[in-house]
Amino acid sequence: MALEDEVKKAVEVMRRGGVILYPTDTIWGIGCDATNAEAVARVYEIKRRSDSKALICLVDSPDRIQRYVADVPAVAWDVMDVADRPLTIILDGARNLAENLLAEDGSVALRVTREAFSRQLCFRFQKPVVSTSANLSGMPAPGNFSEVSEEILQAVDYVVNYRRGEKTKAVSSSIIRLGAGGRVEIIRK
Repeated sequence: MALEDEVKKAVEVMRRGGVILYPTDTIWGIGCDATNAEAVARVYEIKRRSDSKALICLVDSPDRIQRYVADVPAVAWDVMDVADRPLTIILDGARNLAENLLAEDGSVALRVTREAFSRQLCFRFQKPVVSTSANLSGMPAPGNFSEVSEEILQAVDYVVNYRRGEKTKAVSSSIIRLGAGGRVEIIRK
C-alpha cells in the first residue's frame, strides 16, 4: 500500500479513538491521538506500563508545538534547528493534551518528526500523535518491524504496512529537558 493510503487509514483509526503501530523517525511506535485520554489509556494498557510514566508525542512542524505548550522557551527553536538526529524535548506547561499523557509535573515530551510517514501522519491528523516504543514495558525496544512481538501486533487496532521490510536497526531519539531560564538537562544522549 502506498504511503498516502497508509496515512489515510491510520488517521481514520486514530479519529475513531484507535491505537496504531507505525514507523517513526526512530523506532516502530505505538500511537494514538494525544488528545484522547481513553486512547492514551489503551496505549498504557497495551504496553503494561504505569501511567505515571509520560509518553512522547510527535508533531509535524515546530509551529505546532505552540498549540500544546503554554510558553516555549526561545532556546527550544535554536535546539530544534541544529539537531542532526531525532530530538525529543521535554517542555513545561503542557496544554490541550490528554492529562494521562503528561508527566506528574505537567510537562510533555514532544518531537518534530522529519521522517516521511510519521510527518505526513501528524500533518494529516492535525494533532500530536503518541509515539512510544512498540514493546511491553521493561522489554527491549524493537530495532525494526520484524522484532515487534506478536502480543503488540495483536493488541493494536491497525498495523501500518509501510516500511515493514526494513532491516536496519533503528535508534531512539536523544531527549533533553528545557526548563525555566533556559536550563537544559540531557536525559538521553
